[in-house]
Amino acid sequence: MIKTVETIQLTVRTLNKLKFNGDGLIPAIIQDYKTKEVLMMAYMNLESLGKTIKLGKTCFWSRSRKEYWVKGMTSGHFQHVKAVYYDCDADTLLIKVQQIGAACHTLKKSCFYRKIN
Repeated sequence: MIKTVETIQLTVRTLNKLKFNGDGLIPAIIQDYKTKEVLMMAYMNLESLGKTIKLGKTCFWSRSRKEYWVKGMTSGHFQHVKAVYYDCDADTLLIKVQQIGAACHTLKKSCFYRKIN
């Protein structure tokens, strides 16, 4: 059963388990909650993870622009959070979302549309 944002509890105990890198970032894989398609990968820090849970929309830290960004704020292609998981090593997040519009800035459904032959 997919949990709604309202039922996700970010406890101190859970936060202490997460392993952020030296820059305070953790990779977040974004997946469509229905189709299971991987849509994109971006980085979060503690604050953007908190904003994601509070807003119910994905919020990331831009390494190049050095600022927060809520996915869809300019494009309207929001990602409504359905569940947040972390992996066995606690160093990567998996966020299941309902994607509105395209996930990729190229207007593709997923950022992973190119295949190495």
